[in-house]
Amino acid sequence: MHIRTLTTLASGAAFALALLPPLPASAVSPPPGSPPTALVDALSRDLGISRDAARNRLLAQDTAEAIARTLPAQVREQSPGSWLDDTTGRLMVAVTDTAGAAQVAASGATPVTVSRGRAELQRLRTEVARLATGIPGVTGWGIDPISDTVTVRIAAAADDHATEQFAKDIIRLGNGVRITHVADRLTPQGGDVRPGGRWLPGAEANCSIGFPATDATGGRHFLTAGHCTNDPNQPAWGSSGQQDRIGTSNVGGTHSVFGREGDMGVVNVTEPTWQLSPSVNTYGGPAVDVTGSTEPLVNQAVCHSGVASGWQCGKVTAIDQTVVYTVATIEGVSFTTACSIAGDSGGAWLAGTKAVGLHSGGQSSCSPGGARDQSTFQPINEPLRKWGLTLQTRPGHSDTQAPTTPAAVRVTAVTATTATLTWDASTDNTAVTGYQIYTGDTLAATSTTTSTTVTGLAPGASYTVTVKAVDAAGNTSRASTPITITTSTGDTARTFTNSTSTPIRDYQTSRSTITSTAPGNTITPITVAITADHTCVEDLDITLTSPAGRSYPLHSYGGTTCHLLTGTTSHTVSTTETARGTWTLSIHDGGPGDTGTLHRWSLTL
Repeated sequence: MHIRTLTTLASGAAFALALLPPLPASAVSPPPGSPPTALVDALSRDLGISRDAARNRLLAQDTAEAIARTLPAQVREQSPGSWLDDTTGRLMVAVTDTAGAAQVAASGATPVTVSRGRAELQRLRTEVARLATGIPGVTGWGIDPISDTVTVRIAAAADDHATEQFAKDIIRLGNGVRITHVADRLTPQGGDVRPGGRWLPGAEANCSIGFPATDATGGRHFLTAGHCTNDPNQPAWGSSGQQDRIGTSNVGGTHSVFGREGDMGVVNVTEPTWQLSPSVNTYGGPAVDVTGSTEPLVNQAVCHSGVASGWQCGKVTAIDQTVVYTVATIEGVSFTTACSIAGDSGGAWLAGTKAVGLHSGGQSSCSPGGARDQSTFQPINEPLRKWGLTLQTRPGHSDTQAPTTPAAVRVTAVTATTATLTWDASTDNTAVTGYQIYTGDTLAATSTTTSTTVTGLAPGASYTVTVKAVDAAGNTSRASTPITITTSTGDTARTFTNSTSTPIRDYQTSRSTITSTAPGNTITPITVAITADHTCVEDLDITLTSPAGRSYPLHSYGGTTCHLLTGTTSHTVSTTETARGTWTLSIHDGGPGDTGTLHRWSLTL
């Protein structure tokens, strides 16, 4: 039996039945050049921003997504995760050491130093999953790379003893796990039969079509939600009901998943009257043609299309999460602020013009721009890989033409550690989405405008700088004519040291200060070198506080087996703020029966 009591997230666009007869020319999105009007208008409406801000957001995230694909495998394996800066659109990547930070910066992203790596967060997530088994108030959990924690969701109305005890057990895991209370439990979404872009599994209620795809033999299919396809070899009907067959759902019982692995399924399109179409239905606006697929990122702007809620948008709030529906526990889903209604299940989610997911569940209400975690989707690339399918995209929309070369690169300002550059804009047959700025062979910065400031340069050093333009399809221009910049000598005495010994005592916080006289802003990253010994490093929280009062965690409490802290450890902090003033190192010992001493520490600004 299909489950039809679950609710879907709706904030994107369901394919006008990725298999409807060909659309008239008037229904196809306007010629390429900038993000499609339907995306810009819907994001402006649902995120409450101007149309220009929505357009710039889409262009910036295209550049960030391209950089994400170039990150070294070692960084991806060790990093707790990546996200988009909600203001600038830059790609932020969590790292735990200076080597990772350097690799991230060289790729054109911004490194953010955190204390817990992927392995530690995955260990905590496994422990949470063990403790959460059978607890009625738990609605899900997952890694949050921005806070460098595992976030556990508990229903606000839960007041049973088991949930209360679970919350106490979570607190004992330390500050690597945090609890957030949510108003409602999400549900996978089915719903009443409605007119529009829908498909029917057998005689059951409607679902929404996701993305059309083909297999290696040319067989035609479309992807949708697994809870819409859980019955094997079930007839799949079009919007007109049982006189309008599309094909067969879950052929052989091997093409549907609704459980730990995800929420995804395949419908075989067998009837010759149905044609695959990659044009997403935006319910009143021009269709959006799919140009490829991408992975979800936190703060990524997304839209979805579904038969119940139509065309809705929002942004991604979390990825790779576990959600506990009343009927199943699903891993690997993404949460969004986009709204949805029962019947949207299986519908198409877009990030720009790229497929990003299949609608899974939600709160079954629709208030665009409302609650933080209104709807969830299954990332699209997983079912494509699992069943060996190729996403259908609009024929003739492939773009292989590179932008023109940026011209007249020039320096407008230079300091000991930075250089501000500007250049003449490039042109392209579709749209220039950004620029890459190189110092030698190293990608030093990216920009969505025709100027940028390169940071992290060495005082009194010379660099050869070039600029390349990038378009929406990832084509890169030739490098500009190189120019040479030389940073000023500046004040190179930017390392400050405190050599006064300070004891580290049980359940107390030891503090040591350094007063910096360095002018201007800090370099990035700041380097902190700590020489100390302690009998249980797992008991320590170590924090750096700037003159402006901003705190940066260098090491966090956690672990069941004690290890010695000895010698000198080095930490980096990726930030830029005023260097002059008093900086404070705080070491809190949160456990009993241990001894230690802070011998000295230094700060390179």
